Amino acid sequence: MWPQQGPQCFISPRTVVLLGLLTVCISPHLSEGSPEPFRSFLPSDWGLTHLAIHNKTGDVYVGAVNWIYKLSSNLTKLRSHMTGPVVDNEKCYPPPGVQLCPHDLAPNSNVNKLLLIDYAQNRLIACGSTSQGICQFLRLDDLFKLGEPHHRKEHYLSSVGESGTMSGVIISEGHISKLFIGTPIDGKSEYFPTLSSRKLMANEEDADMFSFVHQDEFVSSQLKIPSDTLSKFPTFDIYYIYSFSSEQFVYYLTLQLDTQLTSPDASGEQFFTSKIVRLCIDDPRFYSYVEFPIGCTKDGVEYRLIQDAYLAKPGRHLANSLGVSEQEDILFTVFSQGQKNRAKPPKESALCLFTLTRIKEKIKERIQSCYRGEGRLSLPWLLNKELPCINSPLQIDDNFCGQDFNQPLGGTSTIEGIPLFIDKDDGMTSVAAYDYRGNTVVFAGTRNGRMKKVRVAEFHILWSLILCVHYWYLLGFYFREPLCLVDLHCRTQENGIL
Repeated sequence: MWPQQGPQCFISPRTVVLLGLLTVCISPHLSEGSPEPFRSFLPSDWGLTHLAIHNKTGDVYVGAVNWIYKLSSNLTKLRSHMTGPVVDNEKCYPPPGVQLCPHDLAPNSNVNKLLLIDYAQNRLIACGSTSQGICQFLRLDDLFKLGEPHHRKEHYLSSVGESGTMSGVIISEGHISKLFIGTPIDGKSEYFPTLSSRKLMANEEDADMFSFVHQDEFVSSQLKIPSDTLSKFPTFDIYYIYSFSSEQFVYYLTLQLDTQLTSPDASGEQFFTSKIVRLCIDDPRFYSYVEFPIGCTKDGVEYRLIQDAYLAKPGRHLANSLGVSEQEDILFTVFSQGQKNRAKPPKESALCLFTLTRIKEKIKERIQSCYRGEGRLSLPWLLNKELPCINSPLQIDDNFCGQDFNQPLGGTSTIEGIPLFIDKDDGMTSVAAYDYRGNTVVFAGTRNGRMKKVRVAEFHILWSLILCVHYWYLLGFYFREPLCLVDLHCRTQENGIL
């Protein structure tokens, strides 16, 4: 939280991440006085896709279609940088600017798919959909382009144009930084790994920029979808919905085709499953790779289609209710019902809670079981066959980062979250949470243009407030309305809600 100076209210960077994308219309009856108009940013072209908030200055960086914007904390436009259209063809590999391409070229819109602040080097990493998914490095101060690596295969992350399916985490340790990046590949396993860790060099023109953290003739810091899997399931892909780091691990929440339920027959019904993926930060060979099914169940109804997630610390009341420290990492998630229709999931959805302690316990139990020689590796999409676990006398503790056997490892049971709130009508698609004076407050955006504000304690909602907004995908990946800053801290406090 930013400090308060006198009676004026400030909004925290985390709140801006959620609320900076909302055009909220609060009834005038909620307050006797006339509320100040919400600040807004209206770009000349539609297609806002990502936000990154500087954790010290509060500056707002916005990824869009063909543009990157820098805004002040009150959403005044400070700078803009054009990233497209780009003369391109997605069939060209490498991009036309690197090698002549036999395919017809035309201007293509560049959809921003990844926007990360590299604090160690005072720069912004902006990755788009054109030229096989190359990234630009922009100076934070003025969005001056510092570099655009695009001459080696490691520089091409993915040409998939769907935003909200790629996710990355920057890990900086001293003068060494690396990028953990997950992306769908649209069947191009010969071009792109679905998960990898890359070097982030201080010099944007360094030949090692985006090279794999480790690579020899046998193993490297990447994971590819096997061609055998794509031959059997041509539409198989992994969509990276959310990522974060906690302690010595990097986590991803993903959505992928469930190969156990889906028939290889392309005309059959498709089922999807949500997974939580974990890697050790200091594991360049990916021996620590483990994934578990994850979801939520309420009154016998299963919610298995991950829509969004948000890592936060619990407020005092929620921490006491959970029996955890206020420094515990809590994962708030939104799932849609069932396992069908990834692109248009059912409206019925659930807001759920996971503690990282519980997730770590489940993963450790699975690793310990496998190292006792029990069961199989259970990762059919990656291994294409069932390999038995190998008995080993190794002691598996909370910090275990794998060996060159019993890996990669899949969970055999679903990690179940605590259901907090079920929405049967609006279709929740996004979530953010924060601690306000000891209270855990969660905001959930919906598909039909609403925002639900809830206070969580003792595993249930103490109260909720629904705010109406203009009709667009709230906190989704494509926006048709202005970008607005909403100071709900002030409004809710004035009206006695908090």
